[in-house]
Amino acid sequence: MSMIAVIGVTDASPDEEEAAEAVGQYLAEGCNTLICGGRGGVMAAACRGAVRAGGLTIGILPGETPTEANPWVTVPIPTGLGEARNALITRAADALIAIGTGWGTLSEIALAVKMNKPVIALGSAPFLQDFAEDTVLWTDDPVQA
Repeated sequence: MSMIAVIGVTDASPDEEEAAEAVGQYLAEGCNTLICGGRGGVMAAACRGAVRAGGLTIGILPGETPTEANPWVTVPIPTGLGEARNALITRAADALIAIGTGWGTLSEIALAVKMNKPVIALGSAPFLQDFAEDTVLWTDDPVQA
């Protein structure tokens, strides 16, 4: 069993949420634990997919209370660290799947590359592909991710 981080934007598009939910489901079906920032958008959709498939989800939250977690987080961990919690998510994960490219997501990708962790970008922005061409795997298919 691996711990896989699903990282992505809070203000996700419907396509990003659909992809994230599928990724969460596939991760859970493969007996993986999903770790994320525990809030909305991509994170909530991935957790929803994982929980519906019987999986375990861990939310590393930026605030000081577990109530800020989305309803599909099984284990909420409030940190009080704000965006610095991105380092905890990245460190805890065996690999990361990025869906969308907000600033928080980009920081997690950068940390993962520095930590030599595998990163799969699902439908991410083309400029990111140019920047991290040799260090990030690219796909538009949630199953392949």
